[in-house]
Amino acid sequence: MPYLEFGKVDKATEERLARIVNNKSFRSYWRKKRTFDIIVSLVILIFATIPIVLVAIAIFLDDPHGSPFYKQIRIGRHGKEFYMYKFRTMYVDADKRKAELMEQNEMDGPVFKMKDDPRITRLGKIFRKLSVDELPQLFNVLHGNMSLVGPRPPLPDEVSEYTDYEKLRLIVTPGITCDWQIADNRNDIPFDRWVEMDLNYIENRTTIGDLKIIFRTPFAMLSATGR
Repeated sequence: MPYLEFGKVDKATEERLARIVNNKSFRSYWRKKRTFDIIVSLVILIFATIPIVLVAIAIFLDDPHGSPFYKQIRIGRHGKEFYMYKFRTMYVDADKRKAELMEQNEMDGPVFKMKDDPRITRLGKIFRKLSVDELPQLFNVLHGNMSLVGPRPPLPDEVSEYTDYEKLRLIVTPGITCDWQIADNRNDIPFDRWVEMDLNYIENRTTIGDLKIIFRTPFAMLSATGR
């Protein structure tokens, strides 16, 4: 687990880590969370089967040069790498073109995002705004390398630039949705504030809190503020 190797950490990191790992209520929380994840993701997949098939067909018709589905290495709990699944919203050469666009990055910190990214397909722009591209991650939830609620899983090259404090995001299983995901104009939130949102969630997470985030997620999707 190389991404969670801490050296001599600063006082803020040490204190935050202690508060997170010493919370004795999390053991029962995690047992309930995993059961909840399995049941809810199965139910959603049953009802979403036809929409998933239709979205996959639409993506193929829009750009038949690649699979409608896309898998990408992400960093999960304790720094473990896993494949995260999404609907493909970019052209097949998107990863190769990223380097030439780095100077146009609109996010601070190690995250790369562009409002008008030329690598995104026509349908991809719509699916991203509505967060439809995240639906295949329900299979990640069933597998256990993601949860319904938790910090969004970062890319390896992003984590390589993390400070020890930012690595605290990797203590828990990443999720499909989170406080940042449902925030208004989430891509305008500075990275350090994003990290604080995740750490506040990790430190204070409860079943009721997860339910509130899940309840708000469809409304955030319909608001189409993602990109």
